[in-house]
Amino acid sequence: QAKQTILEELDQTERLDMLLDILINETYILSIEKDIVQKARDRIEDNQRDYFLREQKKIIEEELGEDDNPSAEAEAYAERIYALGLAEESENALIKECKKLMRMPYGSQEASVIRTYLDTVLDLPWNVATKDKISVTKLRKELDKSHFGLAKIKERIIEQLAVAKLRGSQDGQIICFAGPPGVGKTSIAQSIAKAIGRKSQRIALGGVRDEAEIRGHRRTYIGSIPGRIMTAIQNAGSNNPVLILDEIDKLASDYKGDPTSALLEVLDSEQNNKFVDHYIDIPFDLSNVMFITTANDVSQIPAPLRDRMEIIELDSYTREEKFNIAKKHLVPKQLEKCGFTAKEVKFTQSALYCLIDFYTREAGVRTLERLIGNVLRKCAVKKLEDEQETFKITDKEILEMLGHKKFTTDKLPSKDEIGTVNGLAWTSVGGELLPIEVAVMEGTGKLELTGSLGDVMQESAKAAVTCIRSHANSLGINPQFYKNKDIHIHAPEGAVPKDGPSAGITMATAIYSALTGKPVKRDVAMTGEITLRGNVMPIGGLKEKSMAAYKSGIKTVIIPKENEADLEEIDPVVKEKVSFIPVTSFSQVVPIAIVDVPVISEKQWNAVADNTVTTKSENIRQ
Repeated sequence: QAKQTILEELDQTERLDMLLDILINETYILSIEKDIVQKARDRIEDNQRDYFLREQKKIIEEELGEDDNPSAEAEAYAERIYALGLAEESENALIKECKKLMRMPYGSQEASVIRTYLDTVLDLPWNVATKDKISVTKLRKELDKSHFGLAKIKERIIEQLAVAKLRGSQDGQIICFAGPPGVGKTSIAQSIAKAIGRKSQRIALGGVRDEAEIRGHRRTYIGSIPGRIMTAIQNAGSNNPVLILDEIDKLASDYKGDPTSALLEVLDSEQNNKFVDHYIDIPFDLSNVMFITTANDVSQIPAPLRDRMEIIELDSYTREEKFNIAKKHLVPKQLEKCGFTAKEVKFTQSALYCLIDFYTREAGVRTLERLIGNVLRKCAVKKLEDEQETFKITDKEILEMLGHKKFTTDKLPSKDEIGTVNGLAWTSVGGELLPIEVAVMEGTGKLELTGSLGDVMQESAKAAVTCIRSHANSLGINPQFYKNKDIHIHAPEGAVPKDGPSAGITMATAIYSALTGKPVKRDVAMTGEITLRGNVMPIGGLKEKSMAAYKSGIKTVIIPKENEADLEEIDPVVKEKVSFIPVTSFSQVVPIAIVDVPVISEKQWNAVADNTVTTKSENIRQ
């Protein structure tokens, strides 16, 4: 068409102008095409360069074992996931993560998060379990070898494991060892794991305030990790370890959540077979895990959590138990730590009793162990300075090495005294002798109570006075004593707070002795709550109280009749030396405790009480 236009033009000048315009246009088009071709060629060269470098990088990383092929990596993860044989929902959730990883560049932050998650999940022991070596005889021997005493705990553990062996699976109540510090709660839990061939992990819960510590952090947060439960499972390397939840009563709550509530699912055998950690985000079966918790104060554990656990109380060690623990466990342990052999250093029986009685006041044996170590360190110095080869530690050497006695034992009065009765008290570090003193003076019927007595103990003192008043005739006391006599009841060591109803019959006996002027037998002690009618009610802590009576040289202990079954727990050494007399009424206490007092017949005692009740009923009707 351009050619035809040029040929039709007759004017040569115009024809040349038209041709020039066409040539200029063609030249411009050719220049553009040249630029495009050049740019295309440059880009192809760049791509070839990048491709070449990328291929070199791949070969280098393959040689170093750092292949970053997303597809190959995702396929490797998928193979491991299928090999676990998880539930369909869990498997699909993990495969979904693998597909995400496949679509992402190797170095991206999101890919790194997914990779860390998959590594954590796949490292969990989903199908790895240790085989229990449950032999009741061997288990009992192993526990007796590692711990002295603690008969209740050992028996309960043996029962649970025997049932687990018969059933072939672990599905039982969560056990909580509760007791004062230093009595061996954590160590016996670890010994249980060792005895049955399971791996154990200890989780310290003291001071934990964040719910995420138990359930884990969600993956949306930077630096998120699984909770302590799943971390312990991963560290144990099996799905049926013994998890020791230490100091469960020290958990606290704040704005970050309540960790005690998070433990409700963990410690419920009906629910924990599908425990979901926020980080793992798929169910994990905790039903095969053996949970053992420890606590000092059960009252600090929330009621729903406490309801899921079987509480086993550990009492403070008695004097005899401490002696055997020191002899069989603490001394050999400290000898090894200080570089001595059993032939080089020998502790006599008197030395160990000296340490227990005069240098420690504790429920457990931690201070006792430290003192034994202190003595052995002094022996080590003597061995190096004086080149002394052997040491025989007696009570005299203990006094020389450790200085004056820190505590004194309770001593009986030198003679029978009027108005002074030996009571028995329970403390967190064992039993103690609690003497009660009563003085009767001319006055107007006032009752004075001193000795830092708590509200319950003050009420118990008032009940004792009323009991004496209501039975004054049968006891041979002037019924009008409450009008012209002031009574002062005192518990020595006035700075030490005291409370509880178990000194009721002790105070009643002291009041009777002071009013009649008859002395109380110095080698008799008693414990029991008293009612207005003179009935003796049961008390707690009889094991510790009996040990206190034994240490103090008491020959006879009066106890409530309902506590007679508790005598089975009393140390055999105590039973041999101390006579226990169960009573149901204060009328039975008086002839046993007071010197030269005739027996009060039950008929006479009950008649007085019935008349008292009748009189009160008539007054109420009036």
